[in-house]
Amino acid sequence: MSPESNVSPVQSFARGLSVITAFDGEHPEMTLSEIAARTGLARATARRFLHTLIEVGYVTTDGRGFRLTARVLELGFSYLSGLSLPEIAQPLLETLSHEVGESSSASVLDGDDIVYVVRVPTRRIMSVGISIGTRFPAHATSMGRVLLAGLSDAALDEHLERLPTTAYTSKTLTSAALIREAVMIARDQGWALVDGELESGLRSIAVPLRGRDGRVSAAVNVSCGVGTPVESMTRDILPRLLDTAMAIGSAGWLG
Repeated sequence: MSPESNVSPVQSFARGLSVITAFDGEHPEMTLSEIAARTGLARATARRFLHTLIEVGYVTTDGRGFRLTARVLELGFSYLSGLSLPEIAQPLLETLSHEVGESSSASVLDGDDIVYVVRVPTRRIMSVGISIGTRFPAHATSMGRVLLAGLSDAALDEHLERLPTTAYTSKTLTSAALIREAVMIARDQGWALVDGELESGLRSIAVPLRGRDGRVSAAVNVSCGVGTPVESMTRDILPRLLDTAMAIGSAGWLG
C-alpha cells in the first residue's frame, strides 16, 4: 500500500491548500520542483495536486512554470462578503485618522437620521460625545448629505416634506429648497462639506460608500475644528477620504 493511500481527505485537502498558499508576491510563478520544495511535498504529490488545480481553474501553466489564476479570489469572496462594514472600515478609518490628524467616522441612513457605525476620535470637537449608535439629523451633516444624495428623487422629496425647522446654529439650512440644492451639489460632485450647521466650530467632509448594486449604502467622513480651513479639507483631506472609501470597497464590503 502506497503512503498516499493512507492520507485522509482532510489531509489531502490541506495539502492542496498548501500548494495554493505557496504562491506569493515573491513567488508568483514556480516550477514543480520549487513548489515541492516550498510545500514539503513529494514531486509526484505536488504534480497531482497541481493537475487537479489546473482542471478546476485555480492554476495555469505554460508547460514548465505554474501560476495562480484570478479564480482563487473566489475562495475568499464568501468570507469577505460576510464581513460587516464596521469590521472592514474600522482599521482603514484608523489609518485615515492617523494620516490627517482628525476624527473619522462611518454611518448609515436610518429614517431621517444618520446612525454612527464606526467612530475613530482624535479629540473631542463637539459638545456632545459621539459613539457607535449616535444619531444626528441627516440634512445637517456631511454624511447625511451624501446619503440623501443617494436617494431617488421621490424618496428625497418625502424626506424634505418631513424636514424639521430646527436651526442648530446660525448656519443651519432649514429651507427645503436650500437643502435640496445642497444635496444635489453633493450628488453631482460625489462628496459633501458641511461647515458649522450641526454645531458651531465643527466642519466635516464626507463621501459615499456604494453597495454591490451601485447604490449609496453608507458614508464615511472626516471631522475638523475651525482651525482647519475649508480649502485644506478639500485639497488635502478629500483625496485621502476618497481613497479610503475605495479601499473599504476593495477590502470586500459590498453593502
